[in-house]
Amino acid sequence: MTDFLPPSDYTSEICGRIGAYKSDDQLKRLIPELLNQMNFKSYAYNFTWLGRPIIQIPQDTITFQEMIWEVMPDLIIETGVAHGGSLVFSASMLALLETFGLVKNPVVIGIDIEIRPANRVAINDHPASKWIKLIEGSSVDPYVIEQVSKLSQNKKRVIVFLDSNHTHNHVLAELRAFAPFVTKDSYLVVLDTGIEDIEPTAIAHGRPWGKGNSPKSALQEFLKGKSDFVVDQYYHEKAWVTSAPNGIIKRIN
Repeated sequence: MTDFLPPSDYTSEICGRIGAYKSDDQLKRLIPELLNQMNFKSYAYNFTWLGRPIIQIPQDTITFQEMIWEVMPDLIIETGVAHGGSLVFSASMLALLETFGLVKNPVVIGIDIEIRPANRVAINDHPASKWIKLIEGSSVDPYVIEQVSKLSQNKKRVIVFLDSNHTHNHVLAELRAFAPFVTKDSYLVVLDTGIEDIEPTAIAHGRPWGKGNSPKSALQEFLKGKSDFVVDQYYHEKAWVTSAPNGIIKRIN
């Protein structure tokens, strides 16, 4: 999508290191334990983006920056708003792309079944709000999807992030609803696929999801028989630690 990607020899070196990681037994033992500890200690809650809690680990934030730069989207769709940090992150990336003259009139759509009043005020008052459109309602409600469809008209490149209710049935419904918005050579990211892999006791108490009822189980079902999406190997493997293991898929046709 851009002439400003990393040099090919630099990317080749990265791919070589990724290949070496796969045979590193010590690393294979370390990463799952590190992910468990991150969840036990609520590590993802330690960070902010331009003043808003982002509830993402830094490795994922850097990865998403690389993906956005690669695709140059003029629309990013996110399910799950929380404090709005992820929306502000995406909006700031779109603002840079617009400032650089690489996209026109970009927008990030944030969808949540409940946007708490204090968070709505903070998001709307933020300097990045110019690039943000909030929709309150279930991400799988046909009326919500219709609103997204209207906002996506005439958009050339679209990335989708799914980070709301993490149960199998909900994520599967989201995948079926939002995958059609993803443009060729762009990405759909299913957050918290790691729920399937971490220790059950590392999952927050009272949550209705877990092993076998998770974003990863939904994604695996969604991909059965699919030829238009493939699981990305580059972005999630080079990060070592991610909340979306095997959760990044790329549209290839």
